[in-house]
Amino acid sequence: MTIITPNWVKDAVFYQIFPDRFARSPQGPRPGNLQPWGAPPTPHGFQGGNLAGVQEKLDYLVDLGVNAIYFNPIFMSASNHRYHTFDYYQVDPLLGGNQAFKAMLAAAHQRGIRVILDGVFNHASRGFFPFNHILETGAESPYLDWFHIQKWPLSAYDGEKPANYAGWWNQRELPKFNTDTPAVREYLWQVATHWLAEGIDGWRLDVPNEIDDDQFWQTFRQRCKAVNPEAYIVGELWEEGDRWLQGDQFDAQMNYPFARLALGFLAAQTLDQTDIQRTGIGEVPLLDGPAFARGLHALHHQYHPEIVQAQMTMLSSHDTPRIFSVVQGDRTALRLLFLCQMTVAGAPNVYYGDEIGLPGRGDPDCRRAFPWDNTASWDLALRADVRRYITLRRALPALRRGDFSILLATRHLVVYRRQYGSQVAVVALNPGRKEAHFHLPAAALALPLDHLPDLLSKDGHPLQPDVTMSVPARSGRVWGNQS
Repeated sequence: MTIITPNWVKDAVFYQIFPDRFARSPQGPRPGNLQPWGAPPTPHGFQGGNLAGVQEKLDYLVDLGVNAIYFNPIFMSASNHRYHTFDYYQVDPLLGGNQAFKAMLAAAHQRGIRVILDGVFNHASRGFFPFNHILETGAESPYLDWFHIQKWPLSAYDGEKPANYAGWWNQRELPKFNTDTPAVREYLWQVATHWLAEGIDGWRLDVPNEIDDDQFWQTFRQRCKAVNPEAYIVGELWEEGDRWLQGDQFDAQMNYPFARLALGFLAAQTLDQTDIQRTGIGEVPLLDGPAFARGLHALHHQYHPEIVQAQMTMLSSHDTPRIFSVVQGDRTALRLLFLCQMTVAGAPNVYYGDEIGLPGRGDPDCRRAFPWDNTASWDLALRADVRRYITLRRALPALRRGDFSILLATRHLVVYRRQYGSQVAVVALNPGRKEAHFHLPAAALALPLDHLPDLLSKDGHPLQPDVTMSVPARSGRVWGNQS
């Protein structure tokens, strides 16, 4: 099978937005009973972020270097995270509705920013019309086979009784679709193609492995690609995704395995596992340089190169504690993590606020409001470095599309190369507490030039074969040629 992934994704830098907490514009809806912006998040509280607010902050994203947005769910829902979908064809009125989304999408596209949406197709909500129909009419509802009903009467709201229908992880508020039903399959496929026809650039699929049906996803892909051959389809897969990454289902996965690997080496000295081990990432094994190098090699060679270059590379997300809190505010570890994320293969995804050092422990604390009115709390130096790493990635095709190879790995130092045609980038990462030294023979380095300039430091020395190079403690260096 010929495997093709969207060409634009290879050059993408994503920014993940949790809509209720990113930005609130007075030009958007003004509902009552909102939490104050920036209040500690609660499971059910709303803080009023809206799509007009996102539109007003698009220039901020352009300045950071972002050229793609991944939105957490935006459709009508009675939850602040909107994974409880009421209507898949209507953007939540609290966000501004369909017109606000249309305006935001047009403004994003005008700036060269692609937009993908969260597709929650495994389960709906009690407010979703077909399920509500069953609640009202019982066993004679024409929608009975849309869900997995086990007995009557439904205990949809009775917390004293176990749910007597299938729900996501047994949660009664999230009734699971019966995707064996032809009408359900067709409905979900039509939702996917409708929003692609409206102009979105792809789908992030929520828990797609729980629709355990290859044919469903094969048809999903075929229908989506028929509308937009460049549509990006990325699945939330926390572990290896071979089954779904054969070119006939998803283009890529959310690359949490990369996060697990990078934390284990680059943040080992300050890693707080208290919250992260309760997520799909699980306990992070602490790694030395050779183990990290082996892991990076495996990630870059596990799948077809087209899929490797389309992987959504993660450090944190709405489902994990924020990276700032995971490393206990260790700025040097943060810089190493971002530098690695921006120099390996795949499309990096920055969770909103991570670039300014926004803290946050487990859900719901990891979903704090972006502190637009409190810039004193921003780590401006960290943001500047993240911006610099993104700029470097976007300037060098080798970092976006190049082959990957490990050049050297010692206990505290890993050096790898990205090469794309005649362009080469060499990256050295040293999370150790001492300066590291290395030299590479000409045969190992295989440079098209006699040296590579240092791209992160004006005072740095160029990389040359058989010359001893140094990498300061707890830092990284990048050498490369611009042509």
